[in-house]
Amino acid sequence: MNSPPTTPTPLSHPRVLTSIAPLAASYDVILSDIWGVIHNGREHFAAAVEALARLRANGATVILLTNAPRPSPPVLRQLDGLKVPHDSFDGIVTSGDVTLNFIAEHGLKPLHHIGPPRDIALFDILERDTGVRPPLVPLEQADYVVCTGLFDDAEQPSDYDTRLDLMRQHKMDMICANPDIVVHVGDHEVWCSGALAQRYEQNYGGKVLQAGKPFAPIYERALQLAQAKRDKSIDRRRVLAIGDGIGTDIKGARTQGLDVIFVTSGIHREELHNGQRDPRANPPDEAALAQLLQQHQIEPLASMSQLIW
Repeated sequence: MNSPPTTPTPLSHPRVLTSIAPLAASYDVILSDIWGVIHNGREHFAAAVEALARLRANGATVILLTNAPRPSPPVLRQLDGLKVPHDSFDGIVTSGDVTLNFIAEHGLKPLHHIGPPRDIALFDILERDTGVRPPLVPLEQADYVVCTGLFDDAEQPSDYDTRLDLMRQHKMDMICANPDIVVHVGDHEVWCSGALAQRYEQNYGGKVLQAGKPFAPIYERALQLAQAKRDKSIDRRRVLAIGDGIGTDIKGARTQGLDVIFVTSGIHREELHNGQRDPRANPPDEAALAQLLQQHQIEPLASMSQLIW
């Protein structure tokens, strides 16, 4: 006899905040996502960077935590280009930083890179910091693959099926430098390397090493940096994460046992803000928010339309 379908446990509706200020005294460390929380790839959000600066002024250590497939220095240059003030953060940890560790663990084994040419900087930094540069070879000659994204923003994940099938045949591991599925560049969605990693795992049974959120290595590195900045041990009960991605930021923080604020006007803005012109200035649709959280069985500490003091 078939068992009856199980009903998901109802979730309590998270409180909706209009200001982060009431939480300031409760946390020593803030782990804030970058893209979708403090900028959209074209401009920074003034209210968000002001909120982070005020949290720092109240004694918190702010670490920016991003699934960008590039190491910290290029991400810092991007933030400078978007005029994000340095007084809004203490340090940056990227998925690219963790990717460098994964590559270093493979030594000099030849690898194939899938991703845009701008991400070659990843290997330049590896050579500068370690003196080691694994050979970059065609896919047929590689031991494993490092994926930092699609070659072109106009491509679809399905365009890579021939490559993914060859990787499966040769039992290649994929290091995914950005577990995000999509990201907004202004008003446009762009596929990320997480979409290829997901396709490789689900459609081809491939093995993937995930460098970024929601997986543990990036959180471990971020908390180590926060501890070094504060020169004291970190109490995880006093760490607050902030992010806009249910499957990456919110899931990752909750898996690590951290409180987390869900910024609803980022990657989920279409479903939660009904396509409003400026979703950051308007509250999310309560029914849609409840449905999204129920679907993912995730309870953030609270939600905010935008990060604001």
